[in-house]
Amino acid sequence: MYAAVGPGDLEIMVRDPRYDILFEPIRIGPVTAPNRFYQVPHCSGMGFALPQTLNAMRGIKAEGGWGVVCTEYCSIDPSSDDFGHHYCTLWDDDDISIQAAMVEAVHRHGSLAGVELWHGGYATNNGLTRAIPAAPMSMPVWHGFTQTRAMDKTDIREFRRLHKLSALRAREAGFDLVYVYAAHGYLPAQFLSPVQNQRGDEYGGSFENRARLIRELLEETREAVGDRCGVVLRFAVDNLDTDMGITCDGEGRDLVEYVAELPDLWDVNIANFPADARTARFAEEGAQEDYIAFVKQVTTKPVVAVGRYTSPDRMVSVINKGLMDLIGAARPSIADPFLPAKIRDGRLDDIRECIGCNICILSNGLGVPLRCTQNPTMGEEWRRGWHPEIMTRASSDEKVLVVGAGPAGLEAALAAGRRGYQVALAEATTELGGRVTREAALNGLSTWSRVRDWRVGQIAKLTNVEIYRSSRLNADQVLEFGFGHVCIATGSAWRRDGTGRSSFAPFEGHDLDGVLTPDNVMEETPIDGPVLVYDDDHFYMGGVVAETLAGRGLDVVVATSAGMVSPLCSHTLDQGRIEARLIEIGVVTWTSRLLRGFDGSEAVLAHASGSEDITIPCRNIVVVTSRQPVEELWRDVMARQAENADARLKSVRRIGDCEAPQTIAAAVHAGHLYARTLDSVDHVKRDRVLVAPGGGSF
Repeated sequence: MYAAVGPGDLEIMVRDPRYDILFEPIRIGPVTAPNRFYQVPHCSGMGFALPQTLNAMRGIKAEGGWGVVCTEYCSIDPSSDDFGHHYCTLWDDDDISIQAAMVEAVHRHGSLAGVELWHGGYATNNGLTRAIPAAPMSMPVWHGFTQTRAMDKTDIREFRRLHKLSALRAREAGFDLVYVYAAHGYLPAQFLSPVQNQRGDEYGGSFENRARLIRELLEETREAVGDRCGVVLRFAVDNLDTDMGITCDGEGRDLVEYVAELPDLWDVNIANFPADARTARFAEEGAQEDYIAFVKQVTTKPVVAVGRYTSPDRMVSVINKGLMDLIGAARPSIADPFLPAKIRDGRLDDIRECIGCNICILSNGLGVPLRCTQNPTMGEEWRRGWHPEIMTRASSDEKVLVVGAGPAGLEAALAAGRRGYQVALAEATTELGGRVTREAALNGLSTWSRVRDWRVGQIAKLTNVEIYRSSRLNADQVLEFGFGHVCIATGSAWRRDGTGRSSFAPFEGHDLDGVLTPDNVMEETPIDGPVLVYDDDHFYMGGVVAETLAGRGLDVVVATSAGMVSPLCSHTLDQGRIEARLIEIGVVTWTSRLLRGFDGSEAVLAHASGSEDITIPCRNIVVVTSRQPVEELWRDVMARQAENADARLKSVRRIGDCEAPQTIAAAVHAGHLYARTLDSVDHVKRDRVLVAPGGGSF
C-alpha cells in the first residue's frame, strides 16, 4: 500500500501479520462483514435534520475501512420523539429514501449498513410530535414535564406492529443489519427491569414475563427481515450506575442465556449511557471487558462490544481471549474514521487516537453536529467538503509563519504543510503543545497529550515544515521572516481577578500574592493549604484542579457559582463522577456561592440568592473563572502591517484561544480551518429543505 507522507514523497507500507485476524470476514446471519471493525450505532447531532451531512459522515467511515457502519438511534414512530436532539426516523415510507441514501454511501465502499430501531419509553417527552409518551408504568419521563401512559396490551401489540413495520422499511432501504435495541434504559430494557416494570400481567412479574417483549421483538424482526438482514440485539448486561435489577452476574446474564441463539449478533455493553461512555478520566481502554466477558460463553452467535479501543494489539488480544468477535467503536471511529485502513496498511503511527474527552457527546447533547478534539473534519465532510485524509494542494507558493505551537498552531502548521506550503512554526518555550501539554499533567487528563503527540509526529514526516523552539517573537521579528501569511496562535491565560460568568468586576483582594490561577497549578507553583478553588467556569477545570491539589496533599475546598460542581460536564456525561470523586477524596463543596473578597487568610463567599455571607479559611485561592486571549503580538503585527505598506504580508490572522478562548476541539478546528482556507474562501453549504414557490419542496 502506498501512503503519502509528505509533498511528493511515497512510502511503501506493509501490514504486520499479527493484525491479519482483524481483517477476517465475519458471518452475521445472512450477511457477511468484510472485517472485524464495527462502527456501533452512535449519535451524530445530525439525524433527520441534516441528512446530507449525516450520510457523508457515515460514508467516510466506510471509506476508512469500517466493515459495518450503523445509524444512530432510529425512531420507529412519532410516539418515540427525542426532539431537541436529532435522531433518525423510519416513521413512514417517505423516510425510506432518506435512509437508503445512507445505505448507498456505506455500500459504495463495500461495508455493511446497520440501523438501530428505537423507542424511548420513559426517555422521551415527545415535545415535537406531542404524542403521549408510553412506558411499562405511568411515571415521569427522564427529561421534561410530562409523565408516561402505562401501556396496556393493546399498546404493546401496536408497538410490536410498528417495530416490525419499521424493520420492513429498513429492509426496503437496503440495510443489512436491523437492531432490536434493549440497552441504555430504553423501552425494551424498561420492560425487562424489575424496578421500572412492576406490572401484574404477562409482561410483568417473573423474569420470563419481563423478558417476553424482547423475545417477541427478536422473533418478529427475524420473521420480517431475517431472510436478507442480520438481526442484532443491542443489550446492556449491567446497569452500572443505577440499580435497575440488571447485573452481569444476575438477570443480565439470564437474558443472554434466555434468548442466546435468537439474534444473529449480540451487541453488548453496560448502561446507562454515562456508564457506557465514560470519559478517560474515569475509565481506561477496555473498561467493559469484565462485564461482557461471559456473553460468548453462553451463545454461539458472534459478539461485538466497545471499549474505546485504539490499540490494534489490544484488539487482537480481546479476540484471541474469546471476549468478542468484532471490535465495536463509536468514539475511536469519530477520532479516526480511517483507523482500520491505517492498521491494514501498516500505518499505525498515523492513527489519531481518541482521547476520551466526550466532546463528541457534548455536541450531540447540544443538538449540533459532532465535533471531535482529534478530528477537526468530523461533521464537515459534506458541509465544507473536508476529507480527513485528503487536502487540496496549495494554490500559491507563499510561505506561512505560525506563531505558537499549542493545539491551534500545531494543527495549522500540519494542515498547511500537508497542502504543500513552506511552513515555519515558532514556539516561545522549549515544549510543544501549549495548553494541551499543561492540562495533560493534571489528574486524569493524560490521554489529552495525544492531541500534541499525533500532530508533532505527523509534522516530523513533512520536510516543508520547520519548528523553532525557544523562539519568542516580537512584531519586528515576525516581519523579518518576510513570509506571505502569518498565523498568530499564542493562546490564552487564565484571569486572576475573578471576572467571569458571574461577575464582570474584580473581587476585592484579587491582587494579593495568595491568588492563583489554573496556570499556576499546571506550572506546579508552590501552593500552601488550605486552598479554596473558586469555579465560575463550570466546565471540567475547576473539578480537575481541586482533585489535582488534593492529590498533592493539600486541604481543598471548592466553591462554585453554579448549583452543582462542574455542571457543563453533564454534557460530557461525567458530572456525577466528578462530584462523587471530590466527595471520595474529602473535598468540601459549596454551591451557589460568589467570591466577594480575599484578605490573605480567608475568603468571603456570598450566596447567589443574596443571603448571609460565609467566610472560608484559606491561604491560597485558585480562581477558575475565564481566560484572557494572549493577543499582544497580533495587535503589534497588525499595527506594523498598517504602518508599512511595502510589507510582503498577504494576510495576518489570529486563531484559537488567541482569538476567543474555547475548547481544545475548537482550537484544533480553528487551526485546520485556517490552513484549508489559505489563499481561498471558506465555502460552507447548508443542509436544508428548499421550498419552491407555491409551497412544494425541491
